[in-house]
Amino acid sequence: MYVYKCIVALFLFTTVAILAEKVEIVSDAMNAQNVKKRVNFIGHVKIKQVDSWLHADKVIVYFNENNETKKYEAIGSVKFEIKKEKNHYKGKGDKVIYYPNKSEYILIGHAVIDDQLNKRHVAGAKIVFDMVTGNANVKGTKSVRGKVKPVVFVFDDGKDK
Repeated sequence: MYVYKCIVALFLFTTVAILAEKVEIVSDAMNAQNVKKRVNFIGHVKIKQVDSWLHADKVIVYFNENNETKKYEAIGSVKFEIKKEKNHYKGKGDKVIYYPNKSEYILIGHAVIDDQLNKRHVAGAKIVFDMVTGNANVKGTKSVRGKVKPVVFVFDDGKDK
């Protein structure tokens, strides 16, 4: 029965990937939960889609009622690189949630995004980033004593030296 569920989950995942851009996921183990419409990839997870990639300790892929990917949740030592037509970002965090329908990324814990094209760097406790608009909301971290550690934003002012 377990093998059947894995095959069904892979079929659903593959069908969705064919309709969009091809997504390849490699991991040490996989656990499909057909009733919950999710697939858990555990251990040294590597996701590749065209020129973009993500690495994490664990990734959960959630599907909607039409078996379309609705959310990716990457947990543990998450690192990624996103290359689109006019965008190129590198980043990392303790946890990254991606909503493909909205092109929205939420980075939680030691969150960092580096804009490779515009030479910008932002870091904080939590970053909500919209790939469509380029808008980002960043929050600092509260320390044990209640003080907020600042958000860090570094950019090139464009002036030649």
